[in-house]
Amino acid sequence: MTENRIEVLKDILLRLHHGADADSVQEDFNQNFKGVSALEISMMEHELMGDETGITFEDVMGLCNVHANLFKGAVSDVDAPDAKQEGHPVYVFKQENLALRSAMFRIRRIIENYEKPENADFRDDLLRGLKFQMGLLGQFDNHYKRKEELFFPLMEQHGHDAPPRVMWGVDDDIRELFQKAQAAVDKLPEVSIAEVSQAFETFAHEFEEMIFKEEAILLMILLEALTQDDWLAIADESDAYGYAIIKPTTKWQPKRESFESEKPGSASATVNSDDSCQTNAELNDNLLTKVIDMPEGQFTISFTPKKEKPAVDRTTTQPFGNGYLSVEQANLILNHLPLEISFVNKDDIFQYFNNNTVPEKMVFKRTPSQIGRNVELCHPPKVLDKVKKVFKLLRSGERDKVVMWFKSEKMEKFIHITYAAVRDENGDFQGVLEYVQDIQEFLDIDSDVKRDI
Repeated sequence: MTENRIEVLKDILLRLHHGADADSVQEDFNQNFKGVSALEISMMEHELMGDETGITFEDVMGLCNVHANLFKGAVSDVDAPDAKQEGHPVYVFKQENLALRSAMFRIRRIIENYEKPENADFRDDLLRGLKFQMGLLGQFDNHYKRKEELFFPLMEQHGHDAPPRVMWGVDDDIRELFQKAQAAVDKLPEVSIAEVSQAFETFAHEFEEMIFKEEAILLMILLEALTQDDWLAIADESDAYGYAIIKPTTKWQPKRESFESEKPGSASATVNSDDSCQTNAELNDNLLTKVIDMPEGQFTISFTPKKEKPAVDRTTTQPFGNGYLSVEQANLILNHLPLEISFVNKDDIFQYFNNNTVPEKMVFKRTPSQIGRNVELCHPPKVLDKVKKVFKLLRSGERDKVVMWFKSEKMEKFIHITYAAVRDENGDFQGVLEYVQDIQEFLDIDSDVKRDI
């Protein structure tokens, strides 16, 4: 990957943004590139949205499909054997896309047959089938949520912040198009099947374009950038967000070779990783040396093992507020509060959330991979202005609290949300505490007093 290739790509896309004909730009692209890596696309988009060009992520989002069409057939694959193993997040992601495509195929077949004269007596059955398939297809929202909450934070940690911002915005547009298609289906037979077909195909076009972007660009960036530990973290946290139509049937267990001694302080350790390779280790003054015998010969590697951090004393009480608590007691208390608590520090970094329930039952799902992420990157673009306004009001001191609420028919809850400014004894802003609770049981109170057990 060279700076020159990035500049050529950037120039081509700038011409697109300034109104150049797509066919002429495609011709120039084909002449200059036989293959382009997903990382180059990511770097190009990052530079494209710089101050010098005056192009915003909304601009890039608006031409997202044009960009994708430009790269079709030209993006280089990344060979990652792990990704082909059952249970690996990439394997699951692609299997979901296959299942979602199948649901779309069945929906199209039903729409095609709905008004055929020979199917007049089966129209009710076709409508039930259509609604069932739309329900299956609607599970793409779980697919998107895992992408946004698990893939995107790790991409940002590796310096790829442009593609997530653009893709999240397009995801939300696709969600809105699906809702319109769903609404049209729900109106059958009062509306024509042609109206349903038009709404569905408008959604389907954008949805199918996103599948290409996910598999040809997003996953290629991830496979080049993420480590095996990153993928393990994604696999461990995926259940919290659910899956689309299919679920992993096998837990992914990558092949890992330990470079540590079998016993602390031992002089050597032997590990048989397979039939063709035997590994010997020697520990000399904290330096671990391995001589690896291969059919082609021997080679030696040396490294210093990671030292374990001293464990934090979680059980001894210490002064805490108006009394004494241990770290373990404080953690238990926070987790037993009937609230979902999140804390974003004064530098806008998401720093903490409690575990008062399992992730599947959370109003706002939180997972460990979000910790350390800028709060703006934890929200979809469509609500970003509202998030910024809340933080501005609290940081400036104009407000100490911002309160919101909404009724969730799906969750059968009445959700009350408070964003509170956290200030120290000097009144200096230290961050924002968000606490969320279901107040439906309070609204259901039908008497002035209840003191019996």
